[in-house]
Amino acid sequence: MGRTKVSTLFANKHNNNNYMLPYSNTIRQTLVNRPNTHKDRFPFSLFELLRRLIHSRKVDGDSKTEEEEKVYSWLYTLAQSDKNLVFEYVRSTERGLSFTEADRRLRENGPNVPLEYSFPRWWHLLWNSLFHPFIIILIVLSVLSFITCDSPNGFIMLILVFISVTLRFYQEYSSSKAAMKLSEFVKCPIKVQRCAGRVVQKELVVQVDQRDVVPGDIVIFEPGDLFPGDIRLLSSKQLVVSQASLTGESWTTDKTAEIREDHSTPLLDLKNICFMGTNVVSGTGTGLVISTGSNTYMSTMFSKVGKKKPPDEFEKGLRRIFYLLISVILAVVTIMFVINYTTSLNLSQSVLFAISVASALNPQMLPLIINTCLAKGALAMAKDRCIVKSLTSIRDMGSMDILCIDKTGSLTMNHAIMVNHLDCRGLPQEKILRYAFLNSYFKSDQKYPLDDAILAFVYSNGFRFQPSKWRKIDEIPFDFIRRRVSVILETEGGHSQFFGRFLLTKGALLEVLRVCSFIENFDKDEISPFSSDDYQRILNLSEDLSNEGLRVIAVAIRKLEMPQICETSNGSKREEEDIERDMVFIGLITFFDPPKDSAKQALWRLSEKGVKAKVLTGDSLSLTTRVCREVGISTTHVITGPELEQLDQNTFHETVQRATVLARLTPIQKQRVVQSLQTIGNHVVGFLGDGVNDSLALDAANVSISVDSGVAIAKDMADIILLEKDLNVLVAGVEHGRLSFGNTMKYLKMSVIANLGSVISLLIATLLFKYEPLTSRQLLTQNFIYSVGQIALAWDKMDEEYVKTPHKSSERGLSMFMLWNAPVCTLCDVATLLFLWFYYKAYTDVTQKFFHSAWFIEGLLLQTLIIHLIRTEKIPFIQDVASWPVIFSTVVTSAIGIALPFTPIGKVMGFSLIPLSYFGFLVLLFLGYFTVGQVVKRLYILVYKKWL
Repeated sequence: MGRTKVSTLFANKHNNNNYMLPYSNTIRQTLVNRPNTHKDRFPFSLFELLRRLIHSRKVDGDSKTEEEEKVYSWLYTLAQSDKNLVFEYVRSTERGLSFTEADRRLRENGPNVPLEYSFPRWWHLLWNSLFHPFIIILIVLSVLSFITCDSPNGFIMLILVFISVTLRFYQEYSSSKAAMKLSEFVKCPIKVQRCAGRVVQKELVVQVDQRDVVPGDIVIFEPGDLFPGDIRLLSSKQLVVSQASLTGESWTTDKTAEIREDHSTPLLDLKNICFMGTNVVSGTGTGLVISTGSNTYMSTMFSKVGKKKPPDEFEKGLRRIFYLLISVILAVVTIMFVINYTTSLNLSQSVLFAISVASALNPQMLPLIINTCLAKGALAMAKDRCIVKSLTSIRDMGSMDILCIDKTGSLTMNHAIMVNHLDCRGLPQEKILRYAFLNSYFKSDQKYPLDDAILAFVYSNGFRFQPSKWRKIDEIPFDFIRRRVSVILETEGGHSQFFGRFLLTKGALLEVLRVCSFIENFDKDEISPFSSDDYQRILNLSEDLSNEGLRVIAVAIRKLEMPQICETSNGSKREEEDIERDMVFIGLITFFDPPKDSAKQALWRLSEKGVKAKVLTGDSLSLTTRVCREVGISTTHVITGPELEQLDQNTFHETVQRATVLARLTPIQKQRVVQSLQTIGNHVVGFLGDGVNDSLALDAANVSISVDSGVAIAKDMADIILLEKDLNVLVAGVEHGRLSFGNTMKYLKMSVIANLGSVISLLIATLLFKYEPLTSRQLLTQNFIYSVGQIALAWDKMDEEYVKTPHKSSERGLSMFMLWNAPVCTLCDVATLLFLWFYYKAYTDVTQKFFHSAWFIEGLLLQTLIIHLIRTEKIPFIQDVASWPVIFSTVVTSAIGIALPFTPIGKVMGFSLIPLSYFGFLVLLFLGYFTVGQVVKRLYILVYKKWL
């Protein structure tokens, strides 16, 4: 078998036949076979377009999919079966498959690659980018503008379309390549046993490419090899396997063929099953390939990566606004066109005026405002050493109310520190530390983090063990079969207490106990034979320490006779007998991965902002619980992955909502927890992870966060990459997200109520007057001036109270906001209309230019000043003042609007001079507007408990 890195295993190559069975075994068909999935289709039909607008699929994460159930059932069936029966299930023999049968199965089943995900083409992504509600409105209006010879307005709209579509296409194109980075399935030779011969069949061991392995093949593996599929072990010798590619955790797993499992064993803990993508650490064996390609457990994991997420609340809110605007535009524009055409009998003028009204209704700057707010947030987060890959994730981070994190490296420092050195009764003894130190000091084969921790503990605490007075004779390096390391040391003359040659051993507790025949009792200062009571006492102590979240290794010693010959580092002979025997157990060394100093503070700050932390990890429950207690995460409700598997649907959801610590989770379980929180709990979920095992949860989360030191897959899946693994950076990200979300909602709500109010006013004026309240050119100019001025909202600030809690878009909230506030704008316009009618008698054709000028100025100033009323819950200009860019924009926009009728451009546009008395009326009008608007605002907040 080939030796290659685990990270290069996962593939994604096209295969149309992956779901076909290579044989007709009915049991196999029932347990494993899955139907073909539909490929992505280009949405040509109108029905498909409408369907994609209206519907979105929810995944609540409550249970396994049908494909997962079949794979799980198949693996458990073979794990519980006798080895002889396993051959019957996969229609193979103890000699292996014949070359002819293997070729036939390869043709039927296709190459051995994981489940293929059909990635959309670039033009498909471009279509999706164009397929946005407000983009569609802008495109339609721009086309109509060109048809009616209104080229300037058409070009303005197309520029906005180009900016928004370009940004969205770039983001989606970058994201679509994430699943492809699950990597290529490299060519890797596999040792396979097959049989050949027509009359007398002979067993042959041949090497085939990993892609050519089929179910029924017998594979032979040794240290360093990757498993080419899901394997049922046939034979094993001291087999140790790493499943880090599936679990993300560094510990190894013992596997054996001589066992029949039961259904209560968690899937990844099955001792006689090895999974595709895992690798052999030590030992040898043979196994029967029971699943390949799309039918493997690994495929059920990564087939979900890259699937389209359901639209978030903000996107759904935009779609609802789209439907409302379409309805209003169709109704109002039709009425405007009919009335205008009835009075003027000019078809082109009526069409142009109707298009202008539709343009005024559409929040043209919404895509640009959204992207500007998000880009500003991305730049601010870049200063905090964050790389934002998806701009929309900033808005989602502002709405995030649950952050799921993996313990390793996120809450902890991701390196061990030594805690204590204890004898069999749990008391600290310096002698234990001395021998552990000498072992770590003199071992040269490979230094591990635990060795560094022991050395650092000794040096930092002032111990002086004088290693210079010891001489190294030999070393027996660590391996995954013995799981211990030994050094042979000799003291020089003059040391009566330690004079002689010693074998110092440290390693995994059970492996060290296996070679111990004696135990040192420090309280009696004697060495006694190792008894069963001693053994149980040590195991109980180890369990208590593990429950406290500590990692434990054992230390033993044996004094050797001086003439005894051992193999030395220069290659001399060792005696045949194993010298690691009859050792004296002296004690335990404990370690701990400490929490970061900043973690507790960061979690407290997130909690202050309404973001709850949940820990989703593959680590043990005891270790995770201790870390969580130290950083302030509640451990009242905890659960493990195997326990989750036993729950029914409703209990699963209830447990996930309640639990704060979820340990020993598989990658698929992490994904299900995230999906349950999103759909059943209606939460906006962020996930921080950096391993292969986190890719599914990262893909499912609303906000996926990784770190620069994470694996390539995790970084490709992530929306945000932290250059420093510090949770305090996330606090700043939440603040930027809420600022971006708040400013976007300011524009959205202000634009909708202002546009809707002004168009209703236009409708009323059109019904009262015999001429247009504003010409199409004047209306478009007014719309363009205040739309440009609104861009400054992206640089506005938010109330301190607003950024303290997460916010989500609400359909009902926006609708009610419009119903409450749009009439205030209409009331102001109607008051102006009545003033012009009765005071200035501006209802004849003679006063038409004057009315246009007065209505233009009032409408522009109103829609400019409304920003200040909407942007804060407080009294504008008194309790709260906008940021200087907004103030500057207000002043400039107002000045342009007031000055325009007095300029030559105003004359060209059909304006006339305005008397000063009218400006006095406007002052009173806007004072009244702010007064009434503030009263309505307080009543709205009193009823709905929120403003923006």
